[in-house]
Amino acid sequence: MQVATWNVNSIRTRLPQVLAWLDSQGSLDVLCLQETKVVDEDFPRAAFQERGFHVEVYGQKSYNGVALISRDPPEKVERGFGALLPSAADLDEQKRLMSAIYRGIRILNLYVPNGAEVGSEKYAYKLRWLATLKDYLAVALSQGDPILLCGDFNIAPEDRDIYDPQKAGEIMASEPERQALREILALGFEDAFRRFTPDPGHFSWWDYRSGGFQRNRGWRIDHHYLSRELQEKATACWIDVEPRRAEKPSDHAPVIVALDI
Repeated sequence: MQVATWNVNSIRTRLPQVLAWLDSQGSLDVLCLQETKVVDEDFPRAAFQERGFHVEVYGQKSYNGVALISRDPPEKVERGFGALLPSAADLDEQKRLMSAIYRGIRILNLYVPNGAEVGSEKYAYKLRWLATLKDYLAVALSQGDPILLCGDFNIAPEDRDIYDPQKAGEIMASEPERQALREILALGFEDAFRRFTPDPGHFSWWDYRSGGFQRNRGWRIDHHYLSRELQEKATACWIDVEPRRAEKPSDHAPVIVALDI
């Protein structure tokens, strides 16, 4: 089973690129998209359905939005924190989280807030969102399904995940953000990419400005995290940088994990 996560930075703008990449991925079972930037009724479902894929979406106009594209029909599709944590339903005004079960695995697709600037209101919102995610996952894990947690986390977990370690302390690499992520992972999740690739220099996002991609001035902020039941089933995890070479690409590259399931 192969699962990919990809922040496409507008599905309607990148649709030809996403479809071309999807057509090239013969073994891909589930594609988790973030930052789709489109209301549900305007999502280009037909383009995926014509290829035999099932489509589940949770979006909003111009901002945020997530989608699950899969070969098999999903089970137990849930949208937003409110599905498991009614007390956190106010956070669902921004469409950032959805999940479904495929082959007995709950795949949780999320788009963590960027946070804008350390100390800002948006930064405080990000930390609250991450704390709520931890509570949400505790409930989800109690239901007994193995969980694959993936998406754009907008966090580089360690200094080796940034082209310039001196960026540590800035947004996406501040200690409170990293600590919030560590607390989530302490529930029993493992970074699938780091299971296979310990060395630095591997990134999933490059700023459009200043030739970020061409100079490989990147950050690894798109992740797959596996609950305990899945960790030994992982056989590979890699970043496909080729879509980032396209004309007018997303600033993110897909990240794929393979599981022996």
